[in-house]
Amino acid sequence: MHTLLWNNVLEKLSTILDHHRFETWINPLTPDPSSCSDCLILLAPNQFIADFLEHHYKKLVFSTVREFSSSINNVLFLHKPFVFDSKNSAFLNIPHSIDNSYNKASFFPQLNKRFTLESFVVGAGNQFAKSAALAVAESPGKTKFNPLLIYGGVGLGKTHLLQSIGNFILSTSKKHNVTYVTSEEFYLNFIDAIKNNNIKKFTAQYRTSDILLMDDIQFFSGKESTQEEFFYIFNTLYQTGKQIVLTSDLPPGSLKGLQDRLISRFQWGLCVDIQPPDLETRVAILKKRAEEDNLSISQDILYFIAENVSSNIRELEGVVIRLLAFASITKSDIDIDLVKNVLKDSVKAENVKISIDKIIEKVSEYYKVPVNNIREKNRRKEVALCRQIAMYISKKVTNHSLKTIGLNFGGRDHSTVIHAINNIETLKLYDDTLSADIDSIISNLNCY
Repeated sequence: MHTLLWNNVLEKLSTILDHHRFETWINPLTPDPSSCSDCLILLAPNQFIADFLEHHYKKLVFSTVREFSSSINNVLFLHKPFVFDSKNSAFLNIPHSIDNSYNKASFFPQLNKRFTLESFVVGAGNQFAKSAALAVAESPGKTKFNPLLIYGGVGLGKTHLLQSIGNFILSTSKKHNVTYVTSEEFYLNFIDAIKNNNIKKFTAQYRTSDILLMDDIQFFSGKESTQEEFFYIFNTLYQTGKQIVLTSDLPPGSLKGLQDRLISRFQWGLCVDIQPPDLETRVAILKKRAEEDNLSISQDILYFIAENVSSNIRELEGVVIRLLAFASITKSDIDIDLVKNVLKDSVKAENVKISIDKIIEKVSEYYKVPVNNIREKNRRKEVALCRQIAMYISKKVTNHSLKTIGLNFGGRDHSTVIHAINNIETLKLYDDTLSADIDSIISNLNCY
């Protein structure tokens, strides 16, 4: 009933709003099947859009809905699906409600449908992780990647890959019981189970899973009882050939406060990292997100954003969302001035932050050595020197840590970066030409 109603509302709103606003804010909405008879729940692609609609379009949408149905008394904009409990007249967030967890169809409300393997932008720093995720999604429990542990810094796409596996399996198979949960939710549900004396129900919820997807296992640090419970659940699933996929901000060996036997089990399968995206990947991510949000952004502006926002994917996508809001509210085109205004908290217009990608590019141009050779493990003497110069300049003109610098050079560790810096500093003492070369490269970066 609500689908037909919403289709009528969509048609009417498309004649009221200009095309850009309609496509940006209204068309992405879908009616939630759990909507009750007198309330229409509309699901938005993200929380920002849900909040924006609540503050700017609710009156218009509600009045239009009332034109087609006088029985609707309220319209709600939500990011993730909620289920209406008619007995208590309340909306339940299923992941925190253990008693509702047995309903297979309603156990995955936190799987974001936008997180698919197709929408995951692949680059040099995440290609292996994407391939491993695809292998697991296509044959859960039947590969050697069990468990599969994906680790990396904040906002690099770990959750995207994790939920993509769940979405892929659910879209291709009706027989698999997929469970997605954050380690924090697992912990909170475990505490509730102890309090309500229903531990058996809690463990059954997880032990009957065919695929267990758990986000941010580092949250278990120091929580001994929770680790104990998860250890037995892990063993049960592993011994029965069920698939386990985990994410973490660090590799297993670097996780503190976790039991050795848990860390050992995390290393039974495959541990794969996701590195910060390079410039080309960041541009591709921005372009894809802009297309999804029906934003027209020139290639030059995409490069400007990518060069100045290099920390993680989440921040990149946040810039696109802010541009979407600015352009819609001010009814202005997305030009360089608007971008600088949106980025003013992180980028000074008169002194653009220098990225490691830009440094590598300038060193490559100066010495006529391909960028890929500088990044990769090429041991030729002239290439190795260029790489060390790029590392040296990266440390000199950016605030990046030694670890981050190393990750941008083919995943090298901090000790390699330290060696490069020390070597260049020593060479500069005896080689005036090298010092002049470095000064010239830095000057071309417009750092000073």
